[in-house]
Amino acid sequence: MTDAAPATPTATGGVAVALHAGQLLQPVPGGIGRYVEALATGLDAFGVTVEAFAAGPCPDGLAAAVAQRRARWHDLGWPGGGVRYELWHRLRRPRVAVPGSIVHAPSLAVPPRDDRPLIVTVHGLEFMRHPDATTRRGHSFHRRGLALAARDAELIIAPSEFTRRDLLREGFDPARVRTIHEGCDPVAPVADEIVNARVNSLGISGRYVLTVGTVEPRKQLDVLVDAFRQVRVAHPDVALIIAGPDGWGDVGDLDAPGVRRVGRLPWNQLDALYRRAQLCCFTSVYEGFGLPVAEALARGCPVVATRGTAYEEVMGDAGVVVPTGDADATATAMLTLLDDDNERAQLAAQGRDRVAHMSWTRAVEQHATVYRELASR
Repeated sequence: MTDAAPATPTATGGVAVALHAGQLLQPVPGGIGRYVEALATGLDAFGVTVEAFAAGPCPDGLAAAVAQRRARWHDLGWPGGGVRYELWHRLRRPRVAVPGSIVHAPSLAVPPRDDRPLIVTVHGLEFMRHPDATTRRGHSFHRRGLALAARDAELIIAPSEFTRRDLLREGFDPARVRTIHEGCDPVAPVADEIVNARVNSLGISGRYVLTVGTVEPRKQLDVLVDAFRQVRVAHPDVALIIAGPDGWGDVGDLDAPGVRRVGRLPWNQLDALYRRAQLCCFTSVYEGFGLPVAEALARGCPVVATRGTAYEEVMGDAGVVVPTGDADATATAMLTLLDDDNERAQLAAQGRDRVAHMSWTRAVEQHATVYRELASR
């Protein structure tokens, strides 16, 4: 498909959203990619037509889903994402000539504003709060995108109250910032033997602690590994599994007895790892939502996570909170849970209850409501 269609609503008169899907073409789409995918494949259930656009062809993994739903993919062609984003941010060109009643930028790659309402999702301000946790170019790019969102967006969507409060501290108008919690995939029943086979296929047996996410400095995995060294003294049979693609930057020394990196995994294997883990531990210095925490809780996996992030909002009382950067406190929390089956069982039950309302279906429905609200203006 081309990007030559006029920027107007669909012929049927329904609400249509021009959704920037460039994140799906990145080497590591990450949590934002999952968010874009949920919108692209879920909005049709709520009567919203999706006009997804990016500088490249529709990813193979999404093409079939898009074709089966009320959605279209628009390949913007040259220039590619990086160059195009710089043109968007510096020159506010080229315009987005795809159909849609609303334009939605689901990240801080903010396209030029035209006569349609513009929505921007800001997933977090880690590039401001912890500038050393991103590249110099990434820091500059995201600060410019945030300034454009403040100037041009009709509405800002935040994935948590934590992020919304952070935006208000930067001077954003409270009336223009809406919180819509992200979701997690529904937990389907899977036979124990299938789960065991999927975990065993990774060469993993016995007890383990799991962490999930892109391997980058912000995740402070070196702190987690330091804490795990203490855990191994008391529990030499326990492993630490690090699941997630390589990101950027120096993440410190992650080489220690019992530590195993498994990289990016298919969803069925990651789902199995969550289900079989003794607990999950997340030591990130900043998270605007924390999708892996929600996924772990939904599968009855107890969670230890750092204070001062959106983790606390996602977990509530269903997880254990530790100070950021404190390996000793993190080790103590993990040891306490590993030694107490009853506490783990109680947290597992609380976790399932806690995230029962955090579904992608609910999140997508709330986005559809926002689109209609803006379109009606």
